[in-house]
Amino acid sequence: NHSPWYQLQEPRRALTRPLCRVWVKVLRCVLFLCQCVAARMASKLLDRLKRTLFKDGVATAELSGTEDFPESSELDDDTDCISSRLSGTLSFEGEKGLETEDPGEASDLDSDSDFLGESTENGMCSTDASPVGPPVSQSLLTRQLQDSWRSSRCRTVVEKLVFEVTDASVVQEGTSKYVLYTIHVIRSGAFDKTPAIITRRYTDFERLHGRLRRCYADEMEGVSFPRKKLRRNFVAETIAKRSRAFEQYLTHLHSLGELRRARIFLEFFYLGDLRMGQNLLRAGQYQEALGSLLNALRLQEKLSGQQQHHLQQPQRGHWFFTLSALAACFQELDQLEEAQENCERALQDLAPSQDTAHPKQFHPAFIPLLQANVRLSWKISKDKRRWEALLQEMRDSGVDIGNQPSLKEYLVKEVLEDSDGGSRHKAKEELA
Repeated sequence: NHSPWYQLQEPRRALTRPLCRVWVKVLRCVLFLCQCVAARMASKLLDRLKRTLFKDGVATAELSGTEDFPESSELDDDTDCISSRLSGTLSFEGEKGLETEDPGEASDLDSDSDFLGESTENGMCSTDASPVGPPVSQSLLTRQLQDSWRSSRCRTVVEKLVFEVTDASVVQEGTSKYVLYTIHVIRSGAFDKTPAIITRRYTDFERLHGRLRRCYADEMEGVSFPRKKLRRNFVAETIAKRSRAFEQYLTHLHSLGELRRARIFLEFFYLGDLRMGQNLLRAGQYQEALGSLLNALRLQEKLSGQQQHHLQQPQRGHWFFTLSALAACFQELDQLEEAQENCERALQDLAPSQDTAHPKQFHPAFIPLLQANVRLSWKISKDKRRWEALLQEMRDSGVDIGNQPSLKEYLVKEVLEDSDGGSRHKAKEELA
């Protein structure tokens, strides 16, 4: 410490120490200021983002009438001016049923958006007073979003059918020329994984309209039908107008409770596919028959709203025939699990109750389905004791189990009648 070199360096060190302390304090101040600026900028960016998001959300909620399916809202909105848009080809006097079908859906969405928008504005005012640290309104906004999300989970979404013409093609068959419309039947309110498809021409819609007017004159009094034209039937403008008119026509019919449950209206959708599936099954084309039968099943499920046990004849018989035919086709294609599933699904409704004891009251397909289900359950190692016990009870009650047709024989011989009692022999001729 007493060396000459140390004595020379000591004054420099004495001067350097205060300077280092000053620089450290300056760096700390700069770092603090940077943190404040960053927090301030982050707060402003967050406020701008909230303002933009909620302003857009409220505008969107006010413009759109439905929350999940803009297609269905487009159909409802267009009913107000359908007569002017289609140049008088279709007019509805009972449009109020469509407009007031779901009164609470749009109001719930608007009330939630207004509630969140007010909280956002209050939050932006409180954020400006605190540039450093988390915004005061952030926790409030989070709680409000959570409450809104919980309420939306408890809210029930009203389901309804949407009819959409997705394709219209001109078909030439010899000297006959017509437009074939492809219509998707979709159940709104939830994601529909299995939309059903039908293809119809103008004469099919015209025939449906005539039958409905004869049987439901009062309900059809305010419904007009697109007029038939002598010229320009195949130009794009006419096809587009008729496509839109048919969408609105089916939507309006389905909005009326009496017509929605009408046998004529239901059979317009699924009976053609069901007959085609039976004809293909008779011809041994099981893979091709599955397509028609599955589409017929989807149509029946959508139109009945999953309430098949409330169906009346002949729709109830059509429902059981569809499940039985699917079981037979899956069995012929060695898809045993699918065959057994359709058998058991039909038997759940066909199984007689305790007060039904007379054999004549059983459905004709019950014993063939029961025997087929027992065999299929045995092949896939599934519990069959319930159905074996029921089969034994019927045998003990005097039913001749051994003299019953097989499931396939029953399906081939069964005649599918419509509401008018006709079997439509022309459906059999189409296959030939």
